[in-house]
Amino acid sequence: MTQTPNFTRTDSAVRIVSLYPDLLGTYGDGGNALVLSRRLEWRGIAVEHITVDAGAPIPDSADLYLVGGGEDGPQVQATRELDRSQGLHRAVDKGAVVLAICAGMQILGHRFPDATGATRDGLGLLDCETVRVDRPRAVGELLTTDAKLTTRHGLVELGPLTGFENHAGRTVPGPTSLSLASVEVGEGNGDGSEGVITGTVVGTYLHGPALARNPRLADALLEWIVGPNAMTPLNDTDVNELRSERIHAARDHELAPRRSWRDVLKRS
Repeated sequence: MTQTPNFTRTDSAVRIVSLYPDLLGTYGDGGNALVLSRRLEWRGIAVEHITVDAGAPIPDSADLYLVGGGEDGPQVQATRELDRSQGLHRAVDKGAVVLAICAGMQILGHRFPDATGATRDGLGLLDCETVRVDRPRAVGELLTTDAKLTTRHGLVELGPLTGFENHAGRTVPGPTSLSLASVEVGEGNGDGSEGVITGTVVGTYLHGPALARNPRLADALLEWIVGPNAMTPLNDTDVNELRSERIHAARDHELAPRRSWRDVLKRS
């Protein structure tokens, strides 16, 4: 249920906003908010989570914003809504952290293709643009080399990132952006890199949800906000065992999708 976007909070609470899950909520990306909230609560840190559906005002005073993946039509609608509101722009100007997944990453860039292949203007919060290419859709497990994220508190080593991808476009990072890591298995951005980082805005093609499969990335985003001293260690034994299984399976291509003969011919 959508809550009224109005924060009445103590200064110690971390404020998380999920933007437009009614439009950008595929592949379980909404689970990223749950992961962040739980990892704060387990450390005794207060958290406020708000969901903002399309058409509702976007608060610009939160600490962290989540933008999920979606289909072509809702992607265009979400772009219009976000551009009209400018709430996310104001929040980023104030230093808010943003995690954008797949379609969310694409619309936060400068340009992206719609369902017809026509180029649409994005929001310009990420220095990148997404283009349609004459290649098979990128579908399957996505695994990176050791990833890094530089927050306002310094460099954070994330290890390999794991998830799955499902996208037709390829994203071209701009000169003022960084990538999260290089691709070991899968497509990612399409140029051997995965993810785009511009300032405090982080984009990635990782679904899963991404933060459930990569808790160190979740903690890096939270550390950006609360600082390293507040990030007491958690017992991630079960998650790390699952991560090891998924990394091994991706490297052995056990989770690779079956390609149609048309895709095989295109790749050759």
